[in-house]
Amino acid sequence: MSPLRHILLVLGGVVIISGMIGLIFSLINKKTVPVIEPLPEIITPEKAVMGTSSKVIGYSVENRKIESFSFGTGARHLLFVGGIHGGYEWNSILLAYQFIDYLNQNLETIPTSVTIDVIPSINPDALYAVIKKEGRFKITDIPLTTTVGLGRFNAHQVDLNRNFACKWQPQSSWRSQTVSAGTSAFSEPETKALRDFVNITKPEAVIFWHSQANAVYASECTNGVLPDTITLMETYAQAANYKSVATFDAYPVTGDAEGWLASIGIPAITVELANHESTEWDKNLAGIKAVLRTYIGK
Repeated sequence: MSPLRHILLVLGGVVIISGMIGLIFSLINKKTVPVIEPLPEIITPEKAVMGTSSKVIGYSVENRKIESFSFGTGARHLLFVGGIHGGYEWNSILLAYQFIDYLNQNLETIPTSVTIDVIPSINPDALYAVIKKEGRFKITDIPLTTTVGLGRFNAHQVDLNRNFACKWQPQSSWRSQTVSAGTSAFSEPETKALRDFVNITKPEAVIFWHSQANAVYASECTNGVLPDTITLMETYAQAANYKSVATFDAYPVTGDAEGWLASIGIPAITVELANHESTEWDKNLAGIKAVLRTYIGK
């Protein structure tokens, strides 16, 4: 082989090898084109839970939040209230939170003309006195034993359900006990919060959850029971299989929230659960649904 041909072969080999090395490096250094995932939809609060909102409507004596949760966009409001007697009736609060969960998952059950407002715990200091926990709680947070009556009154030792402007007196009664009703009607921050919320939303009906009389009670102040209150009481009681009681006469009561609402023309009922331990969810859901049905098309 001639020297020239040998040189050409060597140069050709170098070119081939260089090309292969370049190809290898280009493959090694080649950037992987990322797979473009579609961006997740931006969820606004309105889209996350259409027509729902929550807000602080006031603060307790010990500066705990009093919250309301609203569902739906209708102009007509229905109000549900739990826990006016705090930790003494903690199951009324747990029932209210169950209802909130249900509404979050079943918004389609709300009539389009209605907004449902829920105040799960109107007396948060009294709840804290029993479970030593703020805000939402579980049944496992409840102590196995508590002193009878513990957690009924607010931090001023006032029975909030005796602090409203219906035949208010400085002292009232609970069973055979004399209880403080505050220094005046609406002297307590918790009752002021409820009063102001009612004045803003102007509910067409109000349902309070209590325990443990196992009945549904109507309300009145000085002018007898409103006809719409009787309808509300019977509707809930029949669907939930509770006894209905038009007039409470077990012992004298003054300054109750339901009576105050009656005095300003708002139907209000008291739903008393059968005991202090169960929310009786299925029964109360049936009562709630029956009430909602009466407002469809109104």
